[in-house]
Order: sequence, then C-alpha cells, then structure tokens
Amino acid sequence: MSVLRKLAGETAIYGISSILTRMVNWVLLTPYFTRRVFADTPAEYGQINELYVWVALLMVLTTYRMETALFRFGRRQEDMPRAFSTASWSLLGSTAFITALLLLFLQPLARVLRYGDRPDYVLWFILIVAADTLCALPFARLRLRGHPMRFALLKVGSIGLNMMFIFFFFELAPWMVAKDWGWVKAWYHPEDRVAYVFIANFLASASLLLYFLPLYGRLWREGFDRALWQRMLAYGLPLVPSGVAGVVNQLIGVPMIKELASPDLAYNFALAGIYSAAAKFAVMMNLFTQAYNYAAEPFFFRHSGASDDRKVYGIATQAFALVGCVAFLVIMLYIDVIQHLLGKNYREGLGVVPVLLAANLMLGLYYNFSIWFKLADRTHYGSYISLAGMGITLGLNAWLIPHPQVGYYAPAWASLACYTFMTTAAWHTGRRHYPIPFPVVRIGLYMLLTGVFYLAARGVERSLPNASEGLLLVVKTLWLLLYLVSIGWLERKHLKAWRRK
Repeated sequence: MSVLRKLAGETAIYGISSILTRMVNWVLLTPYFTRRVFADTPAEYGQINELYVWVALLMVLTTYRMETALFRFGRRQEDMPRAFSTASWSLLGSTAFITALLLLFLQPLARVLRYGDRPDYVLWFILIVAADTLCALPFARLRLRGHPMRFALLKVGSIGLNMMFIFFFFELAPWMVAKDWGWVKAWYHPEDRVAYVFIANFLASASLLLYFLPLYGRLWREGFDRALWQRMLAYGLPLVPSGVAGVVNQLIGVPMIKELASPDLAYNFALAGIYSAAAKFAVMMNLFTQAYNYAAEPFFFRHSGASDDRKVYGIATQAFALVGCVAFLVIMLYIDVIQHLLGKNYREGLGVVPVLLAANLMLGLYYNFSIWFKLADRTHYGSYISLAGMGITLGLNAWLIPHPQVGYYAPAWASLACYTFMTTAAWHTGRRHYPIPFPVVRIGLYMLLTGVFYLAARGVERSLPNASEGLLLVVKTLWLLLYLVSIGWLERKHLKAWRRK
C-alpha cells in the first residue's frame, strides 16, 4: 500500500499544476473571455479554440513521443544522461527543420486552414509549438526523476506568466492607449485581440524554454548515441499514430463543426466557440485524468518487474474509477451554479457536459487498461486501437454534425463512443497478452451507481419546478452525501484495510 500512497501523492502534486493551470483557464480565462473580451463574438472564441486543436496535433508530430521513449530507456539512473542527451539532440534538429518548413509555407498553410487573411494567427501557433516541443523532454526528465514539485512549480509559473501577458494586452495596454502612451499606440491594435491571445501564450512558453536552456547547453557532454536513438525511435514512433488519434478523438470536433455545421463559416465558428466554452466544464474530469496519467506512466515503468506490480495496477485503476465517478456526480449536481462562469451567449451548449464527462472518464480508464502494451513493448497495439477509435470519431462527426438537430452534440457523443470502444479493446487485448487483474465488475458497479444517482437527481429536480436555488442546493448536497455514504458502505472492507496499513 505504501507504493499506492506514493502514486497518490505524486498524482496530487502533478494535479496541483494540472488543476491550477486548467482551473485558471476555467475559472478565470474562460469567464474573462466569454463574459468580457469575446462576450458578443463567439466566432472569435471559436477561432482561438480551433487553432489550439492544430497546436495539439502538431505537438504530437514534433515530439514523436520521445518523452515516452525517455521513460523506457532512461528509467535507470545510469542510463538517464545518455538517453536524455540523445533524445534532445534529435528534437533540436527536427524542431528546427519542421519550424523552418512551416514558416516557408506560411501563407499556403493559412489559406488551407481558412485564415488566409490572418496568417499571423498561424505564425504564432507555429512558434508556440516550437517552444513547447523543446520543453517537452525537460518536463519528462523531471517526471522520470521523481521531481513532481518542481514540475508543478514550473507549470504554475508558466500559466502565471500567460495570465500576466493576457492582462497586459487586454487591460493594461488599452489603458495606456487611452492615456496617450505613444510607444503603445504605435503597435497596439484592439482588433487584433485573437492574435494577442496567441502572443501571450508564446511569450510564456518562450520564458519557460529560457529556463531549460542550461539543460540543452550541457548536451555536448553526453553526446549523441546513434544506436540508442534508433532504439528510441523504434519504440516511440509506433506511438505517434496513437498520439495523433488521441488528439483527433479529443479535439477534432471543433474543426469539424467549423467545416460541416453549415455553409456559413462565421456561423460555424460561433457554434465552435459555444461548444468549446461548454466543453471547458468537462475539464475537471480531464485534469484529474491528466494528473493521474502524468504520475502513473513513469510510476508504472519504475515499478515494473516487482512481485506485486500487476496487482498494484489493478488497485490503482479501481481507485481512479472511484474518484472519477465522484467527480462526475459533483460537477453535474452543481452545474446550475458553475454555469455562471460562462457568458450568457455560451450557456446554450451545456447539454454536452455530462456526455463529455463520461467520455473523459472512459479515456482515463483507457490510460489504465492500455499500460500493458507499453510495459510489454507492444506499442503497436495502442496504434491499432487508437486509429480504430479515430475512425469512429471522424465517422460519427461527419455523419451527425451536418444534422441541425444534432449539431455540436455530435463531437461529445462521438468521443464517448470512441473511448468506450478503446477502453474495451485495450482491456480485452490485455487479458490475452499481459493479464492484469483489473476489477472491471467493481468499476462497472461504480459507474452504474453514479448513473442511477445522477438520473435520480435530475428526476428530483424536475419534481420541484418552483423550488428556490437555495433549496435545490440543499437537496443536491444531501443527495451527494447519500451517494458518498453508499460508496463508503460499498467499499467498507477496503477502507478498513487501508486504515490498518
């Protein structure tokens, strides 16, 4: 159990950075953008979110999963320096080449993405990708060496810088212009507010890269191991299709809404903005999944080969499912309160939230069930499963988005279908090739109980149409306590065993 407690502790610390960065985006930036900066222009907010999809997709290609290869070949302390140096030289060369190539074809790329009149948007996201790519390995090194606190501080510091630059561009700079500060008036243009979002991000990412520069400055000491590099590529490249599929499965809904919802591009951007804003409410499940995955992947590699490792993996997955189910119910019970974080023009999309929460829970289970093909060096299974899931995502979105009665609900349902398939496929193939005693019956019971309580809560709310918000909050809180008591009774034996440890 001490091993599990270490995983829980690292998950909590990684969660601090993940939660704070996402919470800043959710609690501060999303309300700030949807209620103030882009309150009446959901289309511009849709443009921002759509371009970030391409940032995420390009990041998978530019890192080509070298950080995961570092976990595999640098897990022993004596192997870490050479593995990190080799992977870093590889990323430095490839990032320089890819960035130069994209900048060379900037205008054609902007036209393809339908930003021909604003190629500067594309320019900034290319620069963001370059900076973030070169920060990926140093962050992976911190995770593998077991420095979650430093990892968290750097992540939080980066988001703090991003917030500072956003405040400058949207609050301080306009004030300076109003006060007739000449040097600000010379370059500041209020109509470029979408670009300023990207510029703020780039400045924060570039600052982080400056912090990591000393690590790159020491690369010459260890040099470049060609044989090791080939082994790292052979391990990491099969994961790239899986990574691409992961971004597509999670984020492609926004670009597809832009292209397929209607013939009117501006209207489609507005729908994409509404969907993106509502999807932020699923961030609580997503950030827990992300924090868990940050800790779990290197944790599982460090403890592979221990006598009870497979049993530990099963228990960790059960704990993840339990916390994820609790998070789902908490968010949905209080959605009427937290919806006020969004501007009024964005709240119509909140119907997608329960579907996206369930989809993110299934994604977290997939991360757990799929660990076997990384531990067993059979990463091609991950590619097959993810590509099949991507086919489901693309197919359902292409079929459903053009229907007006479905519209932006399509990406949410496509995500749930995709992740349910992927989770089932990873569990089934793992049973055959690398058996891990996952308590799937117990996990299914958690999900069933959570679904029953959620539907019952909605029924109770409908039966009280004239109740005040205060009374509804009391009822929902009592309902949540009843759910937690039910979970506690269900897990009474495990809780007693945990306390004895």
